[in-house]
Amino acid sequence: MKGRVRVHKRWLAVMTALTLPAPLLASGLIDNVNGFTLDAEGKVQRFEGLLIDDHGKVEKLLQHKDKRPERLDFKTDGKGRTLMPGLIDAHGHVMALGFQALTLDLSGTHSLVAALAKVTAYAQAYPARRWIIGTGWNQEAWGLKRFPTAADIDAVLPDTPVWLARVDGHAGWANSKAMELAGVTAKTKSPAGGRIEMANGAPSGIFVDAAQSLIEKIVPLPLPKERDLALVKAQQNLLSLGITTITDMGTSLDDWQAFRRAGDRGKLGIRIISYAAGIDAMLNTAGSEPTPWLYNDHLRMVGVKFLLDGALGSRGAWLKAPYADAPGQSGLSLMTSAQLRNQMSRAAMDGFQVAVHAIGDKANAELLDAIDELAQTYTGDRRWRIEHAQIVDPADLPRFAQYGIIASMQPSHEASDWRMAQARMGEGRLGGAYAWRAMLDNHAPLAFGSDVPVETANPFPGIAIAMTREDASGEPFGGWRPEQRIALEDALKAYTIGSAYAGFADDRLGTLMPGKAADFVIMDSDISIASPTDIRVASVRETWIGGKPQFVRKDSPATDKRDEM
Repeated sequence: MKGRVRVHKRWLAVMTALTLPAPLLASGLIDNVNGFTLDAEGKVQRFEGLLIDDHGKVEKLLQHKDKRPERLDFKTDGKGRTLMPGLIDAHGHVMALGFQALTLDLSGTHSLVAALAKVTAYAQAYPARRWIIGTGWNQEAWGLKRFPTAADIDAVLPDTPVWLARVDGHAGWANSKAMELAGVTAKTKSPAGGRIEMANGAPSGIFVDAAQSLIEKIVPLPLPKERDLALVKAQQNLLSLGITTITDMGTSLDDWQAFRRAGDRGKLGIRIISYAAGIDAMLNTAGSEPTPWLYNDHLRMVGVKFLLDGALGSRGAWLKAPYADAPGQSGLSLMTSAQLRNQMSRAAMDGFQVAVHAIGDKANAELLDAIDELAQTYTGDRRWRIEHAQIVDPADLPRFAQYGIIASMQPSHEASDWRMAQARMGEGRLGGAYAWRAMLDNHAPLAFGSDVPVETANPFPGIAIAMTREDASGEPFGGWRPEQRIALEDALKAYTIGSAYAGFADDRLGTLMPGKAADFVIMDSDISIASPTDIRVASVRETWIGGKPQFVRKDSPATDKRDEM
């Protein structure tokens, strides 16, 4: 009988503990900071202390007069430095960033000669490589006035197959050995949605958009351990730049498995909002509906990404009229109207968010037409996304506000491309080019990202560009099409609240208001009051996610460490 009494008392104690409300004890305090966040209206709100609860969320923003709790797990002295929300990259390519660090990177080259020198040096450094694989070339940055050719590579490396992706991923450059192994000859036809560049009646070595598959089908695939290492490299880069969440646009099943392996090992430091690379990847990864948040809100597949056209640099962007510098070309439509609607419908019927790459004015118009049609069937909070929206017919700009279409854009593209855009389009067709101000004026939700590794993932140059529309050299003075400049608060909102909203994560991310995740960065300067020039070079000292430091700059003194209480 006594044993039964003891069991009953133990059961009663357990049930009492389960039913009584748990004490609200904060687990940490970041104090003595020059803190700011954006409120629900996108206005700057300042604070001096950040209280973090034991779930890694913001408990309270403290002012100087507020009493500090005594019972804490840790307390950190911010030493008066600026604490701001972590930045959310609304459009990037996580694994591509990681592989850029592991393969030949031509993104810093400024001439064909320099690029070929790097190819040669890389081949000499890795003589056992069966293929030389790389990324990042850009003939526009070289001032080449043409595409490079297989013959250019053959002159320095004729016997080893070489495959080099253009900086935007929309074209590839092969040498003759690679084309020989792939069976590409003068008789090879360009596939639908692709173009084989020709020279003297033979393939030149440049393969645009869907034509890249002709070479890629024989390029060796990375091993799982190589993918894991690439993810480590990508996270290191992103966290060092203050990115706490990135939207991965075009996740393959292999990418997803790398994310999951990192999560299983407790090594997924950054948050990833995933959009599958097409229907097959969507179904094979998530199944019949978007996944739940995994690994304590660090990973979720919410939607699917489709490609409607190519890029301006390779003249693959789909235009309403021919290119000004290539009158016989109007770009590439990678899907027919019926295919686009069928693919979007297939995703929407299972509740997946739809994001579509559209750069040219014709592609944007076609996509707006498709959304207008499908929105009649698929009602509710769909948050249709148009990725890039770089060249839009001014007549189509007001249509973005209809159905709450999100303009997912990348400010750094404007600074990199404005000269090329003028050459490709002609001055008279650029009224809706990189039109951030027009999107806001038309009440279209705006989300900013980087398209990394096409551009640097660093959000601070992007904020400065959004404010000035000037490149790193300050050109053009006063900004290219300055009427499209936006204010600092608008740019910050697009990199935080807007990007969270675009990925259906605004219920937990985007600001440092109570109840949201304690994702923040500690800076050496206050960008909320800095000039665009100073914002461009702002540096991150620490990056915290869920109330825990994920990156601490090496030169941070030991006294910056958390004090356990």
